[in-house]
Amino acid sequence: MQTSITADVVLRPLRADDIDRLAEYFAGLSPATTTRFQPHQLTSEQAGVLCRAAGLDEPALRLVLEHDGQVIGYFILELTVRANDAARYAAQGITLEAGRDLLFAPSVADAWQDRGLSSLAMPHLIALARQAGARSLVLMGGTQATNARAIRFYEKFGFEHQGGYQTDVWNHDMRLLIND
Repeated sequence: MQTSITADVVLRPLRADDIDRLAEYFAGLSPATTTRFQPHQLTSEQAGVLCRAAGLDEPALRLVLEHDGQVIGYFILELTVRANDAARYAAQGITLEAGRDLLFAPSVADAWQDRGLSSLAMPHLIALARQAGARSLVLMGGTQATNARAIRFYEKFGFEHQGGYQTDVWNHDMRLLIND
């Protein structure tokens, strides 16, 4: 699966040969961006782990936005449900099911933010989740309340607030129903 998002930007699955590109992407992210991404470390070592697992029987679909051979965005659609996410949603009366409620985590390179790429990619990501039989997309770990831009983005695509939790900042749990 490879999808043209614009004339020169492609959305495609992460590949084993992306180690250097993904490591460069992670290294180029600002602290402001990295502090908002919590699913895993954004290091060259982690890039190697992720790329070596690409295409194997991994419980996540990892995709990248690519421009001129460079990774400019990274998205996770995880099929498993993490215990902490499941517990928070259960407190709201929602039972998350592995494979039906996909955990979603997006990131875009700082220089490419606010250009509409995530808005162009989102319908394709939702379609992939639907094709996989997902019932919903659940923001992995929620969204920090201080990240108003992200909250507006998710609301634009129909994500709804489902409570939240406190760390060093308040985090909104948000979920998008895509199939019933």
